[in-house]
Amino acid sequence: MSLNLDKLNVKVGFEIHQQLNTSTKLFCDCSGKGSDDEYDFDFIRVLRPTKSELGDFDRAALFEHAKMSSIKYYSKIGYSCLVEADEEPPHNVNYDALETALLFSLALKSNIVDEIHVMRKLVIDGSNVSGFQRTMLVSTGGYLEVENFQKVGVQGICLEEDAAKLISTTNPKFKEYGLDRLGIPLVEIALEPVSGTPEDIVNVALTLGRLLRSSKRVTRGIGSIRQDVNISVNGGQVVEVKGVQQLSQLVKVLDYEIKRQYGMIKIAEEFSNRNIEDSFIGDKVIDVTSIFMNSSSNVIKKILKTSDPVIKCIRLRKLRGLVGYEPVKDVRIGKELGEFVRFFGLGGLFHSDELPHYGITAYEIEKIEKSLDIPVDSDFAFIIIGGNRNRIDNLIDPLIKRIIQFKLGVIAETRAVTLDGTTIFSRPRPGSSRMYPETDIMPIPIEPELIERLKDKIPLPWNELIKRIMKKYELNKKLSEQIFDSDYYDLFETIVRTKSSTASPTSRSAITPTFVASKLTEDIVSLARNNLDKSLLTDEMILEIFDRLEKGLIAKESVILIFEKLMKGESVSVQKAINSLNLIQMNDTELYSLLDKLFNDNINIIKEKGSNSMGVLMGKSMAILRGKVDGSKINDYLKTKLETFLKDETSK
Repeated sequence: MSLNLDKLNVKVGFEIHQQLNTSTKLFCDCSGKGSDDEYDFDFIRVLRPTKSELGDFDRAALFEHAKMSSIKYYSKIGYSCLVEADEEPPHNVNYDALETALLFSLALKSNIVDEIHVMRKLVIDGSNVSGFQRTMLVSTGGYLEVENFQKVGVQGICLEEDAAKLISTTNPKFKEYGLDRLGIPLVEIALEPVSGTPEDIVNVALTLGRLLRSSKRVTRGIGSIRQDVNISVNGGQVVEVKGVQQLSQLVKVLDYEIKRQYGMIKIAEEFSNRNIEDSFIGDKVIDVTSIFMNSSSNVIKKILKTSDPVIKCIRLRKLRGLVGYEPVKDVRIGKELGEFVRFFGLGGLFHSDELPHYGITAYEIEKIEKSLDIPVDSDFAFIIIGGNRNRIDNLIDPLIKRIIQFKLGVIAETRAVTLDGTTIFSRPRPGSSRMYPETDIMPIPIEPELIERLKDKIPLPWNELIKRIMKKYELNKKLSEQIFDSDYYDLFETIVRTKSSTASPTSRSAITPTFVASKLTEDIVSLARNNLDKSLLTDEMILEIFDRLEKGLIAKESVILIFEKLMKGESVSVQKAINSLNLIQMNDTELYSLLDKLFNDNINIIKEKGSNSMGVLMGKSMAILRGKVDGSKINDYLKTKLETFLKDETSK
């Protein structure tokens, strides 16, 4: 569906969360690098909402608590301590992290506060053991200069601790989190809402990300930068989409969420056209478990096997045809309610607009309608939900309230992003009652002398940085931008710095910055587009590949072949990939002997095509020698041999 963005008045605001590259965490001396190793021990907690300084509960926290289970935390010595376990007060703020946040404030012309106060932000989804996240406002105001926008305003810049790493939600008894990420310093930059095409809006996030990376004070890679995107349509309620990690995903999120919000507005118009009152929603709720005791539906059978099962129906007056109404593809009340129910740990729901189906018969529907006192040929609808009795009882009222909210159109809420770029309900938007002061850390005064000292460290503007990369590494503009925007820029600098000056004479031409940059960007991107997993290709593997290339142990043509083998998961190490591909290099004697034989075997083609036979010779040579010998070396030898042969033939 094509929508006119100008008429929809789409507004998009960003909150960028970027991990900082510090040696230790924000409030303790544990490693700030995170760990993929096994954990040393674990413990279990149950989180509960607390009142704010004004004596109010945050609605998002109460909602989380309504479905809260126990939380199991995993800890590793050296990567988390008693601070993360909330058994010890926080230490002093990491100065390097604070300095970095101040530098970003200066780069964005933001107004730095005179005194920084650490605050507690209530979060009880399990991602913080304490039930809150520590955060501090560093500056307000300022602007970001972006192409196609004169200036994008900055709302505020904060320094805060990262959340724990979600490991699993499959255990019915508790969520599972790893504490190695909890407490790693994050800078949060909130921008003013902007309008424009999805591509223009994505460019805002790209520009800000480039500014952060130009400081060389941030970490790179998947998960190191996360974007919360606030989206509204036609001046309606703001929906916050959390956890967008890649710009390619951001385009899909914007496209989907704009269409979804437009669809919700059209659904609200239908509510208004039907004059549906709040009292029409859920005016009768009944237990229909007995009706389904002998059901042939596999879904119903599964529900009845749960602990203390119950199946209930909710009557919806005047909603027949509206629960399944789809003003925009894949946008309908039934789908929205399904997401909501699954949030409470249930499998989903049935609604009358899609029945009979899923093994539920017309006879069972007739009995339900009779039990709900639904008149024949009326405009009444109903919803069926089933599962554990306690969970169902806790869900009924929130579900009814949720349906009533559809009268408003877009609902202000927080949504999570999926792998395919769609969004699903996560929780209500938090309110102002979630913040209160941290009592264990003294306020931090920001002296003018400190700001003056930092002015010489302000990150370079993007255009100036690219010019320096082009000059330093003799790269063209496109490749300079590609390598800097990639996750491999720091690795690129390491390879070029350590390899190009020490490479053997036979491999030195292969270790040029242009070659390295193209391998780390264009080749890896090309392989990833073919659904190969680049996460299987670690930095250590890449360094080893270029180390072998430097020593003349592999040919430059073999690099992409080894990348492919590793990204397919067909080899777990560089050596095994080389063995599997049979990439043992040939010495010159073996090479020239093989090329001489190939040349002689194709002598008739050479006599027929003359100099045009070079392509045939190279094709047949590379089919045998690809990855074992540099193509340029093969080309030079065959070209000389062919020229000599043709010259001799002409002189006969």
